[in-house]
Formats: sequence, structure tokens, C-alpha cells
Amino acid sequence: MSSETKFVDVILPLALPKLYTYRIQRELAEEIQVGQRVIVQFGKNKLYSALVKKVHITPPEKYEAKYIDSILDNEPLVTEQQFLFWDWLSSYYMCMQGEVMNAAIPSGLKLSSETYFVLNASFDGDLSALNEAESSVVEAFQATDTLSVKDIEVIVDRKTVYPITKKLIENNIIVLQEDLKDAYRPKLVSHIVLNESYRQEEKLKELFDTLNRAPAQLRALMAYIHWSQQKKNDTIKKSFLIEDSKVSPNVITELVKKEIFEEVQIETSRLASYSGEIQQIKNLSEAQQIAYQQIQDQFLEKEVVLLHGVTSSGKTEIYIKLIEEQLEKGNQVLYLLPEIALTTQIIFRLQKHFGNDILVYHSRYSNNERVEVWKKMADFHYTKSRKRGFVILGARSAIFLPYTNLGLIVIDEEHETSYKQIEPSPKYSGRDAGIYLAGLFKANVLLGSATPSIETYWNAQQKKYGYVSLETRFGNVKMPEILVADIKEDTRKKKMKSHFSPLLVKEMTEALERKEQIILFQNRRGFSPFLQCEKCLHIPKCIRCDVSLTYHKYVNHLKCHYCGFIERSTGKCGACGSVEVKLKGFGTEKIEEEISLFFPAASVKRMDLETTRSKYSYQHIINDFEDHKIDILVGTQMVTKGLDFGNVSLVGVLDADSLLYFPDFRAYERSFQLMAQVSGRAGRKEKRGKVIIQTMNPYHSVIRNVIDNDYTTLYNTEILNRVNFKYPPFYRLIQIRLKHRDKHLIDEGASRFADQLKKTFSDRILGPEMPFVSRVRNLYQKDILIKIERGVSLNKTKLLVQQHVDIFLSETSFKSIRILIDVDPL
Repeated sequence: MSSETKFVDVILPLALPKLYTYRIQRELAEEIQVGQRVIVQFGKNKLYSALVKKVHITPPEKYEAKYIDSILDNEPLVTEQQFLFWDWLSSYYMCMQGEVMNAAIPSGLKLSSETYFVLNASFDGDLSALNEAESSVVEAFQATDTLSVKDIEVIVDRKTVYPITKKLIENNIIVLQEDLKDAYRPKLVSHIVLNESYRQEEKLKELFDTLNRAPAQLRALMAYIHWSQQKKNDTIKKSFLIEDSKVSPNVITELVKKEIFEEVQIETSRLASYSGEIQQIKNLSEAQQIAYQQIQDQFLEKEVVLLHGVTSSGKTEIYIKLIEEQLEKGNQVLYLLPEIALTTQIIFRLQKHFGNDILVYHSRYSNNERVEVWKKMADFHYTKSRKRGFVILGARSAIFLPYTNLGLIVIDEEHETSYKQIEPSPKYSGRDAGIYLAGLFKANVLLGSATPSIETYWNAQQKKYGYVSLETRFGNVKMPEILVADIKEDTRKKKMKSHFSPLLVKEMTEALERKEQIILFQNRRGFSPFLQCEKCLHIPKCIRCDVSLTYHKYVNHLKCHYCGFIERSTGKCGACGSVEVKLKGFGTEKIEEEISLFFPAASVKRMDLETTRSKYSYQHIINDFEDHKIDILVGTQMVTKGLDFGNVSLVGVLDADSLLYFPDFRAYERSFQLMAQVSGRAGRKEKRGKVIIQTMNPYHSVIRNVIDNDYTTLYNTEILNRVNFKYPPFYRLIQIRLKHRDKHLIDEGASRFADQLKKTFSDRILGPEMPFVSRVRNLYQKDILIKIERGVSLNKTKLLVQQHVDIFLSETSFKSIRILIDVDPL
């Protein structure tokens, strides 16, 4: 085969339905490996870093294969198991392999194409036909081989240089050249080392005498010698030397100029290391030990086990014991969490036991940090000396890392909707994809939740998954006392204080007097969901989406939570000019402000998307709450998800009705989960907590289920509805969303497409219907839902759907419509 021409099929980071084939130069034929990145040209001038999926000797039939430009990696970047995983994701979620690649590979490992200009080799140097700006650009090439667009903007001092470059290209003076820019940059840290000529004792004494007149420089030298002797290391970090010797940076610079010190750049990891003491794993309680042993027994028969443990039952301690067993075997463990907020608290708990055997990976990490995690895992694959495994702690994107010997996946709070990727494609479920990933390694999966999803619990009831129940809280702490505040009655009697019932105000007052902490849950951010004119009833709406604008008082603007459009609030109606504009509804920002008025002595903090945008904002808020610097924490769903605070005695659910009355077949399930989860934050250690649920319907069945902590009744009711109305787990769902700027075209196209589908799927098709928000970012939307009963082949269904999509988009009048497919939509 070595004498034959080699070809490679590559995955390009584009939404292409097929792999593309390139030719390998003979001198590179022995170096090429599956999983390496190669630079290739695709299209007219574009260069991409593509992944080698297959090496073979068969040339393409429909086109002449181009040569690859170069190979980027010495070793494969992507493993064989990863490609198998990507194939499944692409097939199951009906997306392109390039889309999976974009989701999987950190941005720092995807080289970005940047446009450069070079002087045409045939240019004769005649500038007579050029104006001053054009001439200055050509003359600049005398000092450099290439110029970027930004370079030319600086040269001519203009923001738009397209007319200049266009004329120079048309006159064959310059040509376009695409280059690839590596987005990853290693972190280099300045270190100081003593010049070798001064390492002899006699020379060092002479140096001391020389520096007698420069006390600061002498002090820096003495600090260096003391440190190097103590640490037995000739190299010291420059910033540490400056701090230790208490000199200015200029002093070190002078010593470098005098060639006494040498400054060297050393590549340093961006990943934080743990320097604290390693604690022994705690002994499990009797209930935890029984659950732990049952999990071990279930793993002998089932690949997936559901741990159904009430809030504060100590599920994490069981996870830790299972993780330690895998690490001792040299295996990797993936610990998935639904929210980045949870990783902040959990990582400290795990580090106390596992130290630096933990890698953290999520979207709040910088591109460079994510690349370093990826590379560290790849090094584990190529380093045979490491006998102990390690833990990867992360959100759903952590499933894409290059695992080599995965032994266990823990999916905590498995019911959370955050595990589902919404945009962009692939629209995968981190939970379901994690289960498939575990199967590739014959690893076990532990699903943990106090309020399992209906589908997961059904799988456990059908014996597809193992099932273990943990029904008592750790330390025999009682479940919280849940009280209902009838705000309809309190409003009628005029007892409400703004949005707070008298019961909630009373309990908050008593909790603060006892120096205990409070969590208030409101599932809307911002100050007010919308404004309304009292005169003409006008409501300000987004210019790009069919939604009202949310008022944010802190910055005094109206904001769309779908596209980010912002409009400054003037206090006047935009339609009739009236100043009688009223705030309607309430969000976390308004709660924060009003609570501060009712309880001025209390420290109030808000935790929602607006206050947690920076990298460490979650950590700061959680640390302050744990340190009792915050008395009242107001938050959205973030505060419901598994956070563990020891001094919280009261939780308030401010608007339960907004959860219950939502047009979704999962509304009751999610309402129960949210209220039960946020209730679980109350009462830790030896305290029994209280929960106040404010509602206009205190006798609603879901609220009664929450009060009684009765998941079983909720499940039985929901499962009966799912059977009757043909929803999961008895039917599989595929949602098809059509998008276009032209409302008439989307109406016509959606109707035509639905009619086509009905010829194949008959009454399994619902729609087309406008979704809850019918226009987003100026694109009108229509949804078609396909319900497939369990006995029908899902693969055959998806094949038929794709055929219908291809036929529909082949029609000239509809080819501009975007079609998005979501398998197992939320």
C-alpha cells in the first residue's frame, strides 16, 4: 500500500452531508493517521483544519481530489471511540458530522482562517495609475511579505478598505491568500535564573562587592540565592522574586541588562491546582451504605442504575465512594452536572478527597483552558506510567473529551432540562448521550435525582435500568415543613405586602432574628416582565421577536431575552406619549429591591443570568452565602439545583402558578421538580426547614404532591396522561421547525411540508403550528411534531423524514427556508 497513492476522508467543520476526500503527498503518506488534524483547502480560497476520519487508496469518482496542505498533529487528536460516538450523535440527532465536530472540539483547536494579501509576483512596480492611498499600500509590501485587512486599515487610516483592495486585485497588483491562525496560545510565565558565570563562589563574592552601591539589586540577588538554596531550584518565577525581595520590576530588568540574571519564558498550565490537605472519605451512614451496596449489586446486572434519593440524603457521598474505587483501578470517571453553578460548589467537596486528580471542563472556561484539559487527557492516553485514574467534572460538553478507559459516569440531577442542547445543532441530550458513551467503554452509569424524569423512572420500573431508593436525609434530618400561602385570598383581604404574603413576611422576620438564611425563588429575571400603558394599553415589544421587552431597572432599559435587543426606558408610552406607564408582574431584580426595603438590615443578593455572567461570579456569590455574608438569596432556577447550604431555614416560592400553567405536556412534571428541589434547600444538619409556596390555587394536585413529598402519585398521574395523549415514554417525538423572514412563505411552506409528511405518517403528524414565540431574530417559525410509537423503527422514521426534507428543499420556491430537526425535544 505504501507504493500506492493514499487518500483521506476528512470531517470539515461545516454542515456538509458527506465527508470530503483529499490526496496525500507521498512524503506525508507514512505520517498520516486517523484522528489527526490536517489543513485543507475547501471552496475557492478558504483553508480549514479538518479531521482525518479514514485513510484509503480509493480516489473520489465525482471530483478530482486536492492535496492536503499539511499535518498539524504528531499524534491523533481524536480517538477511535470518539469517532464512533460522533457517528451515533450524527445519526441519532439527525445532524451533520461537521456540526458534531464543531460542538466537540474546543475553539482553540480549530484553526481560524484569516485573509491576507500578498504582492503579485508579476507586478512590474508601476504606481502611476494608483492614487495616494493605493500607492501607500503597495509601498508597504517593501517591508513585509503579507498584509491583513487590519494592517491596511492602519496604513490608510480608514475603517473601510474594500474599494482599495478591490482595485488592486482587479489590476493584478495584489492577490488574496488564506492563512490559518492558531487560536490556542500556551501560557508563558517569566522566570529568572542566575547567569552561569556567577554560579562559582568566587565570582559570586565579587558580584556582592560590585552591588554594594545598589542595595535594591543586592537585595534581589540575596532573595534569589536564599530561595534557590531552600527549594534546590535555580529557576524562580519573576513575579515571586519581585514580591519576595520587595523591589520594583525595574530592578530585575537592570540585573538582566547587566547579564547577572537571565529572563526565560516557561510554559505554564492555566489549570488551577489544589494545595490543601487531602481528607479521608467519610464513612457512610447505615442508609447510605445499604444504597451503596445495592448500587454495586445492580451494576453486576444493569449498565445504568437510577439512585432515587430525597434532597439532602447524601447522594454525593455515595458518588465519592464509587469514584474512589474507579480511580484506584486506574479508570477515568465523568461526573456530569446540569449547571456550571453546581460545579463551583461540588469541585471543592471533591478536591478535599481527590486533590489534583480532578479536571474541570465547562463553557465558562476560556478556550485556552479547555484546550489544556483536552491535551492533558490526551497525554494520559500516551503516558503509560500513570496508574491512578482521574475525575472529569463538567457540564454536558464534557462528554466530548478524549476518554480512553472510562469506568463510570455519574449524571447528577439527571432530570434537569439543562442537559439538553437547544442551539446550535447537534441538539443532543447530555444524559442520553452519556449513557451511549458509557456503552462504548462498557462503563457503568449512575443517574442521581430526588425528582427523576418520568422517562427515567419508567425505564427503572420496566427493569431496563437498575433502581435504588434512598428515602432518609443524612443525619436523620427531617424533611422541610411545607406551607401554602393563598395569595388570592390575601389579595382579596388586602393583606399582601407587594408580592409577599403575610405568612412569608412573618417567617422571614423570625428566620432573620435567629440569624438564619433565606432563599427566595422566582423563575423570572429582570425587574418586570413587561410595561403597559394605562391609557392605550400599549406594551413595548422587541423589534425582532414576537415577545414583550423585560424591564431591567438597574440599567433602566428594556431587553429582549431571546435576541438581546435593548431599548432605553423613557418612562413614556411609545405609542401615545402618556406617562402613565405601569410595571406588570415581577422578576428577581424587583424582589431584590423590595426585600431590601422590607428588611433594610438584611444583606440581599441576587443570583440569575444577569449577575453571573463573569467567570467567577457563581463562585463569589456561593462563597459569600456559605460564609453568611448574605442573609437572603434571591434567584431563578440556579438556586434549585443541588446547592448545599447549612444555615438555610426558610425557602419561599413566590409564584408557583407561573410554573403550573404553561402550555407544555411536561409542565406538571417540571413544576413538581422545581418546587421539590428548591424546597430541599431548606433544613440542613439538625434544623428542620420551612418552605412557603405562594399560589392562587392552594389545592392544585401538584402542590399537594410537593407538600406530601409524593413523587409516586405524581408519576402515576403523569404516566396515565402520557399513555392517553401519546407522549414519551410511550411515543418518541421528532420536532421539525421551519424558519424564514417571510411570514407568507413560511405559512405556505409549512402547510405543504406537513401535507407531504402526512402522506407517509398519517395521523402521527401534528401541526404545523406557531410555537409559543412565533418570531425570533426576524425569523418566523412554524413547528411540526411527529409522534412515533415505540414499536416503529426510529431509524426508518428518520430516514423517511430526511427524504421528505430533501424533496421539499429541492423545490425552488422553498429552498430558502431553514429546517431544524430536534429528536427527543424538551
